[in-house]
Amino acid sequence: MFSIISVMFAGIGIGYVLRNLKFLQKVEKTTSVTIFLLLFVLGVSIGSNSLIINNLGKFGSQAIILASLSIFGSMLASLVVFRLFFKKGGDSHEG
Repeated sequence: MFSIISVMFAGIGIGYVLRNLKFLQKVEKTTSVTIFLLLFVLGVSIGSNSLIINNLGKFGSQAIILASLSIFGSMLASLVVFRLFFKKGGDSHEG
């Protein structure tokens, strides 16, 4: 886990240093495609694993509950942050 986080931070550092290169601005556009491709490959990997598929009913309900609560918590937190920091007009807390 530490190695994955280290690689990510190394990429952030290199991206920051080389941020003015035109090549990196083009790479930014392919990020969504790359993420979709990775998710597809993950789905194929899960679908081909018989152990996961056979136990999907057992863990599926737990996964749905966990995912739903995670989404709801993220939406609630973003609403709180929006109202505290980004809401315009009305009741401004600026000095």
